[in-house]
Formats: sequence, C-alpha cells, structure tokens
Amino acid sequence: MGESSRRRWLMDLGAAGLAASVLEAAPSAAAPVDGGEAPSGGPKPLALGDFQPRSMLHVPETRVPQARYPVIDVHTHLSKTARGESGVSLGEEVTLRITAAEALAAMDRKNIRAMVNLTGGHGAGLPRAVEAFDRAHPGRFFTCTEPSFESWGEPRYPQIQADAIARAAADGARGLKILKTLGLYLREKITSGPLVKVDDPRFDPMWEACAAARLPVFIHVADPEAFFLPVDRFNERYDELGRHPDWAFGGGDFPSFREILLARDRVYARHPRTQFVSLHVGHDSENLAFVSESLDRFPNMTVEIAARISELGRQPRTARRFFEKHQDRILFGTDAEPRAVRPEGKERTLNEAMYEIYFRFLESEDDYFDYSPEPVPPQGRWRIYGLGLPDSILKKVYADNAARVLGLGA
Repeated sequence: MGESSRRRWLMDLGAAGLAASVLEAAPSAAAPVDGGEAPSGGPKPLALGDFQPRSMLHVPETRVPQARYPVIDVHTHLSKTARGESGVSLGEEVTLRITAAEALAAMDRKNIRAMVNLTGGHGAGLPRAVEAFDRAHPGRFFTCTEPSFESWGEPRYPQIQADAIARAAADGARGLKILKTLGLYLREKITSGPLVKVDDPRFDPMWEACAAARLPVFIHVADPEAFFLPVDRFNERYDELGRHPDWAFGGGDFPSFREILLARDRVYARHPRTQFVSLHVGHDSENLAFVSESLDRFPNMTVEIAARISELGRQPRTARRFFEKHQDRILFGTDAEPRAVRPEGKERTLNEAMYEIYFRFLESEDDYFDYSPEPVPPQGRWRIYGLGLPDSILKKVYADNAARVLGLGA
C-alpha cells in the first residue's frame, strides 16, 4: 500500500470508528428502563469527537502563574527549516516563527530564564537563527543545528556531516537536534527506498563530532507506543491518530517500537563520550521502568518531559519515584511552538496557559486536572495529578540539570 493510500485508509478508518461510536451509543440511549418503554427525552447519540465531560470533583485547584524557580525550557521550536518532503527537511532556508522580543515577553511573565531552540536548521540558515535569538539576547536563547540530508547516499556523507557539525559549532550551535526523520522517514534515496535505521554506522562520525565539539544531542526517534499499534477501538490514542493519520507507524515497512529503541540504545553504547538528551521522557513515558533501566545503563543519557505530562500525570506515584531516583537526569521541556495572538494578526506568542499547567503538574499536589488548555485533550481522554515535587528537585529539573548539559555557568 502506497503512503498516500495508507493515509487515506487511516482517515477513512477514523471516520468509520467515530460513526461506529455513534451507532453503539444509540441502542443504550433508547434502551428500555426495567423492561418498559424507552424514556422520552432521553440522551441523544453523541459522537466521540463531541464528548467534553466536565469533572464533578470538588478538589483544590492551584493556579501557578509562573514557575517557583527560573526555568530553562530545553525543547522549543522558535524556527524551522522552510522546506521538506515526506518528513525529511530539505534545503538551508530557515523560517523564524517568532521574534526574540515576542518570546521574551512571555518568558519574563512565566519566569523562563532561557529557551533551547532545537530546530535551527543547518548551513546558511543556522547563523540567521543564531543571530536573531542567541546573539541578540545572550544567555536567553540557545539554538541547535540539524543534520543535512541532501547528500545522503554519497560515499563521503559520513565525513560531510561530521564536518558540518564542526562548522555549526563555530557558527554558534549549542546542540544537535535529531527529529524522528531518522528511523521513520529518511530512506536510502532520501524519500524513497528502504528506511535508514537509527543505528546506521554512516552516522557514527556525526555522533563523535558532537562529542568533540561538546554539543549535546537532543534526539527523538520514536513516538508513543500506541502509534505503532493498530488504529482500532483498543488504541487509547484513537482520537489523536484520527486527526493525524500520518503519525500511525503500524504495518508497512516501519520498524516496531522496540526495534527503534534498541537501535537507539546501540548508538548510546557505541558513543559513550556523546551526551544524548532523550526527548519526550526517553520516547517511552508509558514505561518508566524501561526508561529508568536505560538511564542506569547509559551515563551519557538524560531525558526531558516535553509533551508527556499527560503520561506522567496519570501515574503520579510511579512518576514521583522516577523523579526522585533520577532527579539529576531529568530536564524541563515543553515542545513549545509559537502561535498567533489572534487568527487575523501577525503578532505571535508562546502558549502561557500551557506553561502554567506544566508548573502546576510539577509544583502542586492537585487531583485530576486537564493536562492541556485545549477543549478536547489532544493525546488521550484522561486527566492528570500533580507531583508536588520538593524544592530541591524542582530546582534541578527547572534549570540546574539543563545548565550542566549545556555547559552553562551557575
């Protein structure tokens, strides 16, 4: 099945599933009470996509307008490569998604000391992003570079990419960002042919170049485990995959979830001098035992929490123990992307309501609250619980650990 056909099949499947939820609801809505006739004026069938239940719990609600301690957000996207195809970024042109002044206004309100802009591009685009953010406001922004894939397949690619890392460091890059392009999108002919594996040895010189330049690698090579399973009524990410059918990686020639993580771990083992930041709680926030084992095995691995408080917050006791054990290895991140202040306006900002939820999750012991400001939870239909971390751990997670990884002063 071709990629376009596969995506259409997934969208049709999502539509069919939502229709099925309506049909399944209809009999219960019209079911007789105690064997009698169905009550008049009973509930009408409701599509799953329209279900927005309001909690009836009467529990404390803590608003945390700004972080208790200064924050370094290690996972933001203030710029991006302007062109891409089939999940692979191409070309050196970079688009700035927000101005430094716009970002700083929100940062100062939320007590965000600095942001790591992961997607700074490569080649000629990288200095533009560095100039707009890092050099314009030293200490507030740190921009990362990305690999170039245009020359992938050429015999000299390993050395070309290693040399590009050295140039990027000279241009001001503070890390390397690996998107899930590696493992799920990049193919031998860039956008066609067999998928390139995460542990392909042609990338070994790049990993070593990062170690030599002291650039941490911010790596994201696998999505939630549910994305690799059938998109059916048992999949807890059914809503999300219905909205984003191209995020479903079950079937076809995609590797399994575990195969990707094992390949990633082989990279960590082969390059012990390279510092890897495993984004999204090590790509496996649903299985903190596995992430904990990985942290124990690889001293060169840290994790960050971007876009995964939805998972951490529904297992608060397990998550609290995870933070206590690995308090020196967990970084704060959000996956923040700028958005328009008004649909018709050009002014952009960061999602301050989202930041408040992160702070509430880490600082309060609140019960059962939304993990997103969106009307419908974007990742799954559940709510979360606060961890109430002590100050000693908060300081590390909010900034101290990131400062160490980035090589910053106190």
